[in-house]
Amino acid sequence: MSTTGPSTGTDEFMTRAEGFRRELLAHCYRMSGSAHDAEDLVQETYLRAWRAYDKFEDRSSMRTWLYRIATNVCLTALEGRARRPLPTGLGQPSSDPDTPLSEPGEVPWLSPLPDSMGGSGPEDAAEQRESVHLAFIAALQHLPPRQRAALVLRDVLQWRAAEVAEAVGTSTAAVNSALQRARAAVRAAQLERDQAPEPLDAEQEELLQRYVTAFWEKDVEALVAMFTDQAVWEMPPFPEWYSGPEAISRLIAQKCPGQVHEMIMLPTSANGQPAFGLYMKQPDGSFQPFHLQVLTLDQRQVSHVGAFFDTQLFALCGLPESLPPGSTGPRVRVSDSQTPVP
Repeated sequence: MSTTGPSTGTDEFMTRAEGFRRELLAHCYRMSGSAHDAEDLVQETYLRAWRAYDKFEDRSSMRTWLYRIATNVCLTALEGRARRPLPTGLGQPSSDPDTPLSEPGEVPWLSPLPDSMGGSGPEDAAEQRESVHLAFIAALQHLPPRQRAALVLRDVLQWRAAEVAEAVGTSTAAVNSALQRARAAVRAAQLERDQAPEPLDAEQEELLQRYVTAFWEKDVEALVAMFTDQAVWEMPPFPEWYSGPEAISRLIAQKCPGQVHEMIMLPTSANGQPAFGLYMKQPDGSFQPFHLQVLTLDQRQVSHVGAFFDTQLFALCGLPESLPPGSTGPRVRVSDSQTPVP
């Protein structure tokens, strides 16, 4: 590489590296389980790469070099940190919707990744959608960080075992051993990657329109028919989770503070899945962010809802900070909101 001044070197680095930002963010999200942490990890990756760019001699591709740096940034950041589960990953049985909710604790919960940041849109290949599907990210959280890295680099990015070993600073034999244990742990968690969603068809679009309308009308009976028999509802930061349409519907009827025409849902997408920002009506008539729902569909019904009470996710999804008095639901078509990844 020819010698250049600081400004020229910086410009060259950014020109070559910036196009990888979205996929690096998805990579850091797979490793960390947090959209917020992933942003910080990507920033640290680019800072380290910029500082080392004068030593980069194109012995590997820019993409591979950046992924090596990002992986090691993630491994360093994850040292000593607790994993990020969903409530179903805590090993507790499903909860009774008639009992009070627990106070939110200090658990660092798994969070969704808005497709507008680095997730996958419906037009991406199935392999790419699978790699950020909420169930797969939850499965990765069962793994120690180095096993997580081995599985992501080998099975998602399709690196050779020797390349993975070089990236994480270990032997090929150690990588193969870690990979074997990681695959077994993912199977044991019953969270396989083949649960990845397909693009929505017309009937699923219609299902989601009815779902949005049911919340606007607070039509609990209508919601019962939309969930599969084994549907799961979980809502970090509350540790409880609920199984089955009857339990979920009782939870919504009894614990959800919104009444008829008090809940507006705006469509978005996260983890390559349909998602909705739910806004709750306030005394002044405005609607404020309440939680973000990420839905998993099983054919023509809803099989899983992750209702995330981190309202900072609304801005990451490109959703408005609030809705003015007089706003009404239901809202626009779900597919109009989904953002494909280049």
